[in-house]
Amino acid sequence: MKKGNNKEMTKIKHFNPMALREKYDSSYKKKSNPFSSFWADTDWDNRRTSILDEDNVPVKKGIDHVQLASYRRAISNFVTIVTNRSDIKVQFQSKDSSYTDGKKVMIGSKIDEKNFDPVVGLALHEGSHIKLSNFDFLKNLEINIPMEIFKDGEKVGFGKWDVLGHLKNLLNYVEDRRIDYYVFSSSPGYKGYYHSMYDKYFHSKVIDRALLTDSHTSLDWDSYIMRILNLTNKNRRLDVLPNLDKIYQTIFGNGRVKKLQTTEEAFGVAIEVYNLILNVLPEVELDENGNPIDTNGMNGQDSNEMGGDGSPSPTPINPDGTKMSEEEFDELLESLENSNGEGTDGDSGQSTNPKGVDGKGKPIELSEKQQKQLENALQKQKDFNNGDTKKVGTLTKKDSSLVKTMEEAGVEKVTAGETITSGDYDYETGDYLPGKGVGVIYVKKLTQSMIDENVFPSVLRGKNSYYHNNDSDMVSEGIRLGTKLGKKLQVRGESRDLKWNRLDSGKIDKRLISELGFGNERVFSTTFTESYSDAFLHISVDASGSMSGSKWRQSMITTIAMVKAIDMIQNVDVMVSFRSTHDGDYRRSSGSNPLILVAYDSREDKFSKVKKMFPSIYPGGTTPEGLCFEAIMNDVIPTSNNRDSFFLNISDGMPMFSNSEINYYHKQAISHTKKQVEEFRKRGIKVLSYFVSESDYGREDTLIDFKTMYGKDAKFVDLNSVLQISKTMNEKFLEKN
Repeated sequence: MKKGNNKEMTKIKHFNPMALREKYDSSYKKKSNPFSSFWADTDWDNRRTSILDEDNVPVKKGIDHVQLASYRRAISNFVTIVTNRSDIKVQFQSKDSSYTDGKKVMIGSKIDEKNFDPVVGLALHEGSHIKLSNFDFLKNLEINIPMEIFKDGEKVGFGKWDVLGHLKNLLNYVEDRRIDYYVFSSSPGYKGYYHSMYDKYFHSKVIDRALLTDSHTSLDWDSYIMRILNLTNKNRRLDVLPNLDKIYQTIFGNGRVKKLQTTEEAFGVAIEVYNLILNVLPEVELDENGNPIDTNGMNGQDSNEMGGDGSPSPTPINPDGTKMSEEEFDELLESLENSNGEGTDGDSGQSTNPKGVDGKGKPIELSEKQQKQLENALQKQKDFNNGDTKKVGTLTKKDSSLVKTMEEAGVEKVTAGETITSGDYDYETGDYLPGKGVGVIYVKKLTQSMIDENVFPSVLRGKNSYYHNNDSDMVSEGIRLGTKLGKKLQVRGESRDLKWNRLDSGKIDKRLISELGFGNERVFSTTFTESYSDAFLHISVDASGSMSGSKWRQSMITTIAMVKAIDMIQNVDVMVSFRSTHDGDYRRSSGSNPLILVAYDSREDKFSKVKKMFPSIYPGGTTPEGLCFEAIMNDVIPTSNNRDSFFLNISDGMPMFSNSEINYYHKQAISHTKKQVEEFRKRGIKVLSYFVSESDYGREDTLIDFKTMYGKDAKFVDLNSVLQISKTMNEKFLEKN
């Protein structure tokens, strides 16, 4: 079923990024991603990154493809909400850059706990450009530049491509401010992500310091663009270059940038700013080839040696002849921040420290190391202004493909079992430490690419594997049995009218009117329609390693038979999920996670999917029962006035799972599973549970625990009677309300 934009928007109606706040307590600000941590899964930050094995080889931090897929979906949701457009796609790439081409947002693909918030801000920024910027105008910028601008540029030594590049830079800056204001005013909850973005890609401590020095105060383009790019910095100094104060007023005076409605209007501001620069740059003589002749010695002059008017300016010297230390500079910055938060005097935009010295007259200078840092930081700013942000991380083609596969399958991590103790043992107390839950890998849609790429090998086998070929006949057997059952169930989709006559009230039965003359007043009739309620069945199958062999075969035949039977009727939907574990890319159990895989959903899938993909499903891993139930709880349809809901569990053992985050065994696991089953029943869902057994060994004790979890109606079934499960379900389906 194709879904339009409105349909896509409904998918994220419960996504609430506006829940964040700009102001946090001190402990909250210390988090890696303070603006996303209120909604994001905590599993990322809790991952082990430095565990040693017996050989003392450190475990390298692997790529969490599941987490990346979840984060990309989250970022896409952010972009959809802020732009009110569901057609803007957010894509990862293997190249080390992020940008937009006017149709989609491309971001670097290696996201971790340190850069997620900035990447969100970057995606919002680029997505907003798609919504608000005129990319056709940007592509044809050259033809929109007045010819006199090119002529004025020649006078100061700028060729055609210089002028074009300069105006692109200025337009990008003004357009970014216009876009930022739109987001800030329409979605103030996103400010935190924007601040994180600018902190990472644009702001730097060395630039804060450089702005208070005489660095980049020569009469040249590099000096102007450096100062313009930092006009919003609290340390800006508008007196260091001619017309810089006028440039500030042109962009920000009287809230002008806030009033800009189009890219064309932003370009008009860029033209005004460029004219202010061209008017003060010294003219140059041209040789016979049209190349500028350096007659005044300014070209290549060190910026630290030039004053704001282009003349040499000696370095300020304080009375004692000392320079300002880095510690003293940090104190100065702190005092500036504490003064008024912005470092400005009214609407002038002027810095609180216009002379580049502290209160004692000490000059603020850059060390040789800081000079190098400054050049790198400035290049980073220029790249950002040009829409080319780098060093956000890359993935290999293989990893990128895996992330894409995860995303297409709707894979996400859902935290479950927060009341269960961790796997860490306290040797002093003799108890396990309190846990914080575990991330359950929830695969919402089985896809062919998951099978082909061997994404979850504990539960999926490729089409060329022994298991696939050996068990393919179980599908045929399941279809054969399901067809028989389906013919019996077809009556469920039918309705029939039952007419009751000779009643005291109702509709007059024309055939009985003649009897009125004989004193018979019971000439009324009523018609009743007999039908079945709609139903929803969720079949959840234990796919742990102990289910291998004949137990698995019989359970799959039963499951396929029920799916086939339901496929033949109209008013019953069925979903099939499998429970297992996934060890990921990590050593030992530290990277292990419970896994629940939705392999079939009749509301979206055709039965052909069963025939094609079910032979690739095979048992492996342990038994994280209740953890998986908790993860899918909100996706199991509750019973309503017009729908009956059933949850059918097939398993062969007690709940068991453990990793470095959780210790899921014995009473804790049984109690937790019982709690989830009770929650199903509270929602009106009828729970039927069957324990598949090969022998009577330990049956009595196991049955007690099994009934504790699933209720008194939980049953044992041996291999020879597994198909009784489907017959029982058919009886349930044929019960009338």
